[in-house]
Amino acid sequence: MGPIYVITDPGAALAVAEQARAAARGGAAWVQLRDKTALDDDLAALVRLLMPELTALGARLIVNDRVEVALATGAHGLHIGQGDGDVALIRQRMPAGMMLGLSIETVAQARVIPPGVDYIGAGPVRATQTKHDHATPIGFDGLAQIVAEAGLPTYAIGGLKPGDAAAVRAAGACGMAVVTAVTRAPDAQATTRALLSEWSVA
Repeated sequence: MGPIYVITDPGAALAVAEQARAAARGGAAWVQLRDKTALDDDLAALVRLLMPELTALGARLIVNDRVEVALATGAHGLHIGQGDGDVALIRQRMPAGMMLGLSIETVAQARVIPPGVDYIGAGPVRATQTKHDHATPIGFDGLAQIVAEAGLPTYAIGGLKPGDAAAVRAAGACGMAVVTAVTRAPDAQATTRALLSEWSVA
């Protein structure tokens, strides 16, 4: 499981596709499509467009929240939040090999992760503008506590940027998930590559 996990900013399909391609070319192991308002059919079309391209680049495509879209398109994975349904029932519907990620915001949640979850996204580490209804930031100390309790591969998320790799690694996380640090960078591909390089020496 590679350390750099890029989540796309919502927007026009062509713009989102370019974000995803740039991240994968830069070495992101995971690219998550997250758009709370896109129609299922439109998101599914984007997944089908990007799947072969990202696979060829060595990246896995993850669908955020949309269970039906992930299942219909055969995406590499699905990431869900605490309120997105029964984890066990969702896992039962997923084919073998499809990854299931779960958002964790507190140590209490980390203690009761249901079976079938492959990895977690822990955060927000810091406040972030990309998700206005986010939980209270946990900081790097909170991240370390969640990693210790969860016992699963953990990606830190929330306001992370270049320069944070050492603190994320020190907390025990297996990687860092970023949105605007890459998607709004002047050169998304170069920024992703720089994050990967930073992680390798952190």
